[in-house]
Amino acid sequence: MRTLYFDCFSGISGDMVIGALIDAGADPVQMEEELKKLNMDEEYNLSWGKVVKNGITSTKFDVILTSKSDQTHEHSHSHELEHSHGHSHSHSHGHEHSLGHEHNHSHVPHSHPGSRTYKQIVEAINEANFNESVANMSLAIFKKIGEAEGHIHGLPLEKVHFHEVGAVDSIIDIIGSAILIDQLGIESVQSSAIPTGSGHIHIDHGIYPVPAPATLEILKGVPIASNDIRSELATPTGAAIAAVLAGNFGSLPPMTVESIGYGAGTKTFENHPNVLRVIIGETQ
Repeated sequence: MRTLYFDCFSGISGDMVIGALIDAGADPVQMEEELKKLNMDEEYNLSWGKVVKNGITSTKFDVILTSKSDQTHEHSHSHELEHSHGHSHSHSHGHEHSLGHEHNHSHVPHSHPGSRTYKQIVEAINEANFNESVANMSLAIFKKIGEAEGHIHGLPLEKVHFHEVGAVDSIIDIIGSAILIDQLGIESVQSSAIPTGSGHIHIDHGIYPVPAPATLEILKGVPIASNDIRSELATPTGAAIAAVLAGNFGSLPPMTVESIGYGAGTKTFENHPNVLRVIIGETQ
């Protein structure tokens, strides 16, 4: 059985997943074409390339918002600075935390350009005519995040609101990951325990503990690994991808390894490479 293993020794985020899958041999150009089915491609540009993290060559994947997504220069700038992960959010809210951390502001109209409700995202996925596997994976991951955010903020799922900075990024990260996993012919997914990091992050609601409440809610039933890194290692999107897709959490299963990929986070840590490793191979 063709198996994908997430080796999350430095956490997991949506863009680290995509970077690692590209690094393992998936085709980002085909993914970019598939994502056009969402009719959102005027709102973002995608970039990917090789970087070296503490001696490991890895692939960094970025979603860069365009002016068409109605971002102010300041928003776009902070978005790129904070794009991924293991970051401290010290000078602005990071994009994945905007996901759900603004949706309960009643003064934000649902029609605001760039912002999307959970319901609108589900409709966009259903209308895009992805293949069944991609659609099902994407919908399940969004539901996991939406339910967690709704639980934290006391909102029913249909009222959960994805803020514009978080929405576009998370849509690309989640659906892009599903497209690449489908493209690679993965039949089962396993994962290591998820290290969440520790410390505090600054978001729109104030100073929150790490793991953030939504991340912890998403990881209910998933083994969490402890380490002493004072930074956010698992984002809500990364946590949801692992929680929804992985059928088993533990050490690397017996497998014949076929390909390996390293996906880079934005932060650089002193003592270890801030990358997500994916291992793809045949298990019994």
